[in-house]
Amino acid sequence: MRRLWMSLLLVPVMVMTMASAAWASAAAPAARTAAAARTQAAASGRVLQPGMTGAKVKALQRRLAALKYYPGAIDGKFGLETLEAVWAFKEVQGYPVNFANEDVVSRATERALVHPRSPRVLVRRGGSMRIEVNMNIEVLVLYNHNKPELISHVSTGAGCLPGQGCGWNTPTGNFHTLEFLPGWVTVPLGEMYNPVFFIGTAYAIHGEYNTSVPFYPASHGCVRIPMDIANFFHKLVKIPGTPVYIRG
Repeated sequence: MRRLWMSLLLVPVMVMTMASAAWASAAAPAARTAAAARTQAAASGRVLQPGMTGAKVKALQRRLAALKYYPGAIDGKFGLETLEAVWAFKEVQGYPVNFANEDVVSRATERALVHPRSPRVLVRRGGSMRIEVNMNIEVLVLYNHNKPELISHVSTGAGCLPGQGCGWNTPTGNFHTLEFLPGWVTVPLGEMYNPVFFIGTAYAIHGEYNTSVPFYPASHGCVRIPMDIANFFHKLVKIPGTPVYIRG
C-alpha cells in the first residue's frame, strides 16, 4: 500500500511568534478589527475558522491526519483542505454540518478530537481493503487491512438540481473499482477529474472543482471527492478489484 499522501503532511513549517505589546498598540485598525473578530468567535464557541494561522491550527491538522482525515500540509494555515477534513470529522461524529456552522471548529468539536468516534462500518466482511461510501453522512472511508486508511468528505447525487431536473441519484449497492483515467475526463454525467470508475465508464469516484464539492449532495450521481484527495486517491487503491460499497 502506497502512503504517498502522508508524505505531504510532513512539510517543514516555521512556528509563528507572538507580536510584542508595543507593536500591538500601534497596529492598524484593520488588524485590531480582525483580532476582535477572533475574540468574538472564541467567546461564541467558534474556536478555529478558515483563514486563521498558528500553532493551534497546526495541532488541529496533526490530529486530523493522525485520525486519517486529510487536512493538507501541516503548515498552521486553515485553508480549504483543512476545512474539508473538518467536515468529514464532524460528519463522522454526528455533528451537523450546515450553512450556520460549516466553516468553524467549535469547542465541542475540539473535545471530540480528543476522544473521537470511529466511522460506522457498513460492511464488516467486505474485504480487508475496501471503499465504503455512507451517503447518510456524505463520507467515504478507505479501509486497508480492515483499518481506516483515509476518511474523506464527499458529495453524492443531489436528487434534484436547479434547472436540471431530478433523478440525479448515486446508485447504492456492491461494486468494484474498474478503471482509472488520469486528468479531466468527459462522460455523459459530466466532467470529472482523475475518475476511478465503479460502474462502466459512467459512475466514478472523482475530483471536481472545489466549489462543486460542498458539504451537501450536489453531484449528478457520482461520488465527488475534494480535488486535493483526487490527486492521489487512485494510488491508494487496487484498480481494478477494490470493493466499493455504497449505502444510503
